[in-house]
Amino acid sequence: MKWLIFLLAVIAGLMVYVRLAPVQASVWHTAVEGDTDQDFDGGVIRVAEVSLAALDQVARGWDRTSVLAGSVDEGRITYVTRSLLWGFPDLTTVEARENGVAIHARLRFGKSDLGVNGKRVAAWLAAAQ
Repeated sequence: MKWLIFLLAVIAGLMVYVRLAPVQASVWHTAVEGDTDQDFDGGVIRVAEVSLAALDQVARGWDRTSVLAGSVDEGRITYVTRSLLWGFPDLTTVEARENGVAIHARLRFGKSDLGVNGKRVAAWLAAAQ
């Protein structure tokens, strides 16, 4: 019984940490590296012909998403989107390019996002078209 209480306390502690751990703009609000679409464990990079302003409107209306840093005027915005149950933060940086935007969506914790970042970026792009 004591091990069950210990296990539940550890799980509760992890949930609190994931939700309250700071997400520092100086670490995550950085230039998008790359000029082509890429898929990797924990995220994606996408390059698309859509305006930063249109994508910003979509992102700001997305559930559990907030702006970490940046603005349309700055030419780069980083968003934090949290998962529903655990509150895992995923970071998405959108940067204006000459013919559209470059997007880098990645997870903050773990090694795999189970495709969530790619699906969210695809939905944002479809909605911004």
